Amino acid sequence: MRQTNARTILTLLKKRSPCSRAELARETGMSAPTVGNVIAELTDFGLVEWLGEGVSGGGGGRRPENLRFKAEYGYLAGVHISAGSVQFILTDLNGDVVEDRREPLRSNGSSPEDVVTLLHEQLKAIMKQHSLPWKKLLALTVGMGGITNVDEGVVLSVNNLSSWRNVPLKEMLQRHFSCALHVENSTNLAAEGERFRGAAQEEDSFIFVGVGSGVGAGIILNGQLIHGRSWSAGEIGYLRIPNVSGANPALYEYGRLEQILGAQGILKSWNAVQEKAGATRKVRKASDVLDLAAEGNQEARKIARHRARLLKDVVINLSLTLNPALFVFGGEFGGHPMLLEPTIEMLRESEVAAARIVPSGLGSSSVAWGAVATAMQEAEKTMYRLPVNWPKQAG
Repeated sequence: MRQTNARTILTLLKKRSPCSRAELARETGMSAPTVGNVIAELTDFGLVEWLGEGVSGGGGGRRPENLRFKAEYGYLAGVHISAGSVQFILTDLNGDVVEDRREPLRSNGSSPEDVVTLLHEQLKAIMKQHSLPWKKLLALTVGMGGITNVDEGVVLSVNNLSSWRNVPLKEMLQRHFSCALHVENSTNLAAEGERFRGAAQEEDSFIFVGVGSGVGAGIILNGQLIHGRSWSAGEIGYLRIPNVSGANPALYEYGRLEQILGAQGILKSWNAVQEKAGATRKVRKASDVLDLAAEGNQEARKIARHRARLLKDVVINLSLTLNPALFVFGGEFGGHPMLLEPTIEMLRESEVAAARIVPSGLGSSSVAWGAVATAMQEAEKTMYRLPVNWPKQAG
């Protein structure tokens, strides 16, 4: 019961800080002595701080003493590993940013061992830069694109990194970090990020669709992230689409759909058009093709509309299967207007795909923010077990 009471009061304090002991009693329905005992324990453990006198009610009398949740008790790290860079977001326990930085990931330094070393060195440096004791890092979540066994922290496969197959990433991180650790698929984390502080904050059932080098979906239904029995829920790049793909999924290869809809497929189509026309207009990224479409280039517009038609089919299939309230399009270029707008336009012709479609509210940071949100959940699991096994004030 003490643990349940501590959890209830900490949750309320995080949302309502600062507030008085009387307000806590009124909001939770606990007696004043119970609230006082819990507050005393939380204060002793360094998670709650007294702020002194508040504002009295209209009838005068003693002013209430206010309390606040000490978000600086500890810190959370969210990390997104992509093909070319690593993003780090360090926050306090309220999710307020301490540091947000990106570091390049060299092709000759992308092995699991190299990446783990980079994470340790960079997070050490960030904590030191802000004069934060290393032991105040309470939770770290790492996300990257690939099928991931979340229970064991094993990255089963990453299509564009051959060295990342059956990598025991959590075990490797445990050699360098003593905090709570979590490893997750990046598209799933992008969905969590959009729910935490992006475009899906009011939704309990929605699907994040990421389009970039690959294509994937993060599925949240009734507030729960869906992984599936073998961790492949949302691997929509392998979907079998009429006149596109009849191939069976292969674990270490891109799915046929994402070969067409993803970045390499768009670039391949553009280069084929240029070669046929005898033109030499080169582009570096798939998003450049979509930018040309926005500028009115007719060949680029045809390519974009073809991909929008594929996305429309994906949305209809997922809508018929899962019936979410919302789709959030993100990734490297999933939210680009030249994909998003024609997809929405085509879906107006369907009577069953009634879900709203919106672009990501966090852009390229959605994965790292989802990692922060997940790290927060991991830290709270321990905090809410107060006061039995939580350490005294850290650092």
